[in-house]
Amino acid sequence: MDFEKISARIAEKGSETIAEELLREIENEYGRVPLIFERMSERPEILISHLLYKGAVVETSQLEPKMIELISVAVGAALKCSHCVEYHMQAAMAKGATRAEILEVILIAGLLANAAVLADAYRVVNGSAPCPSCDINSTGLDKTCSDE
Repeated sequence: MDFEKISARIAEKGSETIAEELLREIENEYGRVPLIFERMSERPEILISHLLYKGAVVETSQLEPKMIELISVAVGAALKCSHCVEYHMQAAMAKGATRAEILEVILIAGLLANAAVLADAYRVVNGSAPCPSCDINSTGLDKTCSDE
């Protein structure tokens, strides 16, 4: 998604028309439009800005499109978002992912989600402070949970 081209299209046609066009492009590429995009389209500036951001992340990525979709499947699985898993699974398969690759990333997501549940619950049971390396506001990024 080229920022300058989209900006020129918006200036020429208006944000509502462009939002509708973007939804049709998504449907043509993936076979359907995710619910979140449908809702965002009620406020075209939200949909357009989200898709521009998403496009910039994907287009500047050093990862291959299939890998980005496999990561998206894993994150969707870890977040327990069945709609995300289904959408990104279809997208991953369209980009060449196999069923085995999809099952593998789901398994890895499950491992990490399980570890996060256990680590958090054990800290609560032990009355421990949050893990410095897991705390996003921490500066101790070189520490591990076992350093405590």
